[in-house]
Amino acid sequence: MFARAKQLTMLLLGSACLWGGSALAADSAGRSDENMPIGVTPVSQTVYDIHMLMFWICVAIGVLTFGALIFSLIKYRKSKGAVAANFHESTKVEIAWTVIPFIILIGMAWPATTALIEVYDSDEAELDIKVTGSQWKWRYDYIGEDVGFLSILSTPRDQIENKTAKGEFYLQEVDEPLVLPVGKKVRFLVTASDVIHSWWVPDLAVKRDAIPGFTHESWAYIEKAGTYRGYCAELCGKDHAFMPIVVKAVPEAEYNDWLAQKKQEAAELRALTSKVFTLDELMARGKDVYSKNCAACHLENGEGVQGAFPALKGSPMAIEADQLTAHIDIVVNGKSGTAMQAFGGNISDVDLAAVITYERNAWGNNTGEIVQPVDVYNHRKGE
Repeated sequence: MFARAKQLTMLLLGSACLWGGSALAADSAGRSDENMPIGVTPVSQTVYDIHMLMFWICVAIGVLTFGALIFSLIKYRKSKGAVAANFHESTKVEIAWTVIPFIILIGMAWPATTALIEVYDSDEAELDIKVTGSQWKWRYDYIGEDVGFLSILSTPRDQIENKTAKGEFYLQEVDEPLVLPVGKKVRFLVTASDVIHSWWVPDLAVKRDAIPGFTHESWAYIEKAGTYRGYCAELCGKDHAFMPIVVKAVPEAEYNDWLAQKKQEAAELRALTSKVFTLDELMARGKDVYSKNCAACHLENGEGVQGAFPALKGSPMAIEADQLTAHIDIVVNGKSGTAMQAFGGNISDVDLAAVITYERNAWGNNTGEIVQPVDVYNHRKGE
């Protein structure tokens, strides 16, 4: 029996060592299926160090506790005539089981508290980015830079519907990643426009709830260029799984070039607001806008989802002339109490005009009506 117990003890110790060895292997590789990532920011390194400290403390407690238990079961078993010791009202034991856990608790609380102070210290940021969650996309606004855009899942619908093979980054790819400079402190101002979301990028050690009406701060100082992926970590609706986050960290010079390009694109888009488009131009642009922003609810064929999202194909809202103003209003301002969100703050007037025109002329609606960007602009201004 003693030999079996000895084997069991060695097996437990061996398992603990193997598990720990696996965790340590993640330390050098940076990735592991069994352990959390180390990340690419000082905060993520701190979080990882605390995680490993807690892990080894728990391993030590487990080994000592189960070791003492197994040793006692074998050494002082009834068949050997052992008599149970009586520790009742033992001052030494009372002190020991009070002081030892207290020391362990302080040993764990001290680094955790230090890390929390570091996590919430978003002062002296060199770049501020507003992150807004909405069903089911993210909007990024570079404060003071006049640059903002939506970031939407770009995984093809055919992959989601199992019509084609899934790609390497299935449900982890977007059309517009968040681009950040390496070596600069970036502050994130996280909020939401409809329901509660959560912006989570494990490599940056950033996870903040995005709540309508509130703004939560977080920050990151990325030390290594690369592409880092995350997810919405709050169950926010039927397409919660389709809200990936992609952060592209680049050297500062490359970031400045990208920012200049985005500013140029924004200026060109504003200039288009006064342009008069043809029906074909708006239909081509509107189809793309619809696919990215509307198809998740109303479907690519405009037939909607019965009982959940109304059809646009043949809908009075989309085909009757006297409903045109209402059509513009619901796309710009949304509909209170429903899943129809306001797109006025997320999409440019040009794209809003294009998608409304598309909805009024696609799938056989064929109204021939054209909505120009200036019509959307005037509606937003109440003119």
